[in-house]
Amino acid sequence: MQTDAVIRLIEPPRLVWPTQDVRVSYLVGEQADCLLRGTPTRWLEAASEDFAGFVAARRGVQVRWGVPSTVFWYVSGEYYLGTLVVRHQLTAELAAAGGHIGYHVVAPWRRQGHATRMLAAGLARCRELGLERVLLTCAPDNEPSRRVILANGGVPDGQAGGEDRFWISLDSGSLP
Repeated sequence: MQTDAVIRLIEPPRLVWPTQDVRVSYLVGEQADCLLRGTPTRWLEAASEDFAGFVAARRGVQVRWGVPSTVFWYVSGEYYLGTLVVRHQLTAELAAAGGHIGYHVVAPWRRQGHATRMLAAGLARCRELGLERVLLTCAPDNEPSRRVILANGGVPDGQAGGEDRFWISLDSGSLP
């Protein structure tokens, strides 16, 4: 982990269901990401006005992308670091682009190893669901995500839907 971080995390980060405990850092982190990417922030207004409802709508297994999915937040105490989504199965579309797992770390927490550890924790959740292997995809020019996937045992499997594909086996001895 990077040692010159401005904020030192007292608790080890962990995957949890979305929680109201990280309201301020969630809204600030996601707003910073939207501003960096140049994407709309309007969705954050509704989240800010009714954060309890926003969190409740994201907890548990929900159908998203046409498949059962679970949203996890990666948190340390009061700090929201990122989101990981597990799709319990694949559709033809998800098999081409999207895969079983999507994740991101918000800008203030990037380049500190959090994505690698968050994905490893997500793979453990996938194993608990009974998945034997999972597909992850990333844009061909997304080198940081490629490194995270490879560090977690990703095996390249060509391209589809404009994205690079990687399979990760969830055999008990194959995870880092």
